[in-house]
Amino acid sequence: MKVLVTGGAGYIGSHVVRQLGQAGHDIVVFDNLSTGYRWAVTAGELVVGDLGDEAALEDLFSRHRFEAVLHFAANIVVPESVANPLKYYSNNTRNTLNLLKAVEKHQVPYMVFSSTAAVYGMPEQTVLTEDLPLAPINPYGASKMMSERMIMDLAAASGLNYVILRYFNVAGANPDGLLGQATPEATHLIKVACECVTGQREGMSVFGTDYDTRDGTCIRDYIHVEDLAKAHVMALDYMADGGRSKVMNCGYGRGFTVREVIDVVKTQSGVDFPVTETTRRAGDPAALMADNTLIRQTLGWQPDYDDLDTIVGTALAWEAIWQKKKTSDTH
Repeated sequence: MKVLVTGGAGYIGSHVVRQLGQAGHDIVVFDNLSTGYRWAVTAGELVVGDLGDEAALEDLFSRHRFEAVLHFAANIVVPESVANPLKYYSNNTRNTLNLLKAVEKHQVPYMVFSSTAAVYGMPEQTVLTEDLPLAPINPYGASKMMSERMIMDLAAASGLNYVILRYFNVAGANPDGLLGQATPEATHLIKVACECVTGQREGMSVFGTDYDTRDGTCIRDYIHVEDLAKAHVMALDYMADGGRSKVMNCGYGRGFTVREVIDVVKTQSGVDFPVTETTRRAGDPAALMADNTLIRQTLGWQPDYDDLDTIVGTALAWEAIWQKKKTSDTH
């Protein structure tokens, strides 16, 4: 299938591009390289451009007859979205609108959208199903919720079919060390802990130790990036086989506490690093996990890396590779 991957030079997008290439798809990556890298595009053609540039999009869609669009390009840092909301509504919401205009004009039949559990906000439940009301509590979650709605509404008015995947906490790296999270100033727990191991950070903080969980720290559902990538490839196959549009959670359905994650990083690396326990952050629910019944039933998706030791092991291995890569050649 001829596919466009926006944000395909970034962390998650690059893992998906590699798997799409292995599956035999014909790939064009469109990325502005603001947080992505040329070296991360291991299949297909890279076109450097920005979704804010409608003329560049029109040129791209005119030159290729895309059968599917996988849309990853977005800003994803929650605290930044609170401080700079218009950046998020521009890059996430408006740029999705720009992309959808091109999808509509050129009658692209399939779309896979990268969404997030942040659309649920602060639900009372700890295991989340897709039919819960959406109540995001920050501009990042709101920007993604709006994008979801635009895709659904365009699909209702046209021949577009979609799969929207709501990610939980994505972590880990390609087990062969080919790809990993190279995002500057990443805020993800496992990435931050791995940076403490390599000495890029002197230590880290745990926000809140008085939650109603097994050790007082927040529980999150960590999913290996290769399992998440596999869901995107399967989503394309599902739609090509006539599958109906769906919104699906993508997580393992079980979680680990912040302390448990830090302990595994310290044990696996053999490195102790300072951890400061501090007060809760606003907007952090005690526990969030995916009910993944729907994606298992609909796509037949089964995880291959559902193991915290494996996730952390691949993340630590990548961090060492990334340190060497940065010193020799950043791009």
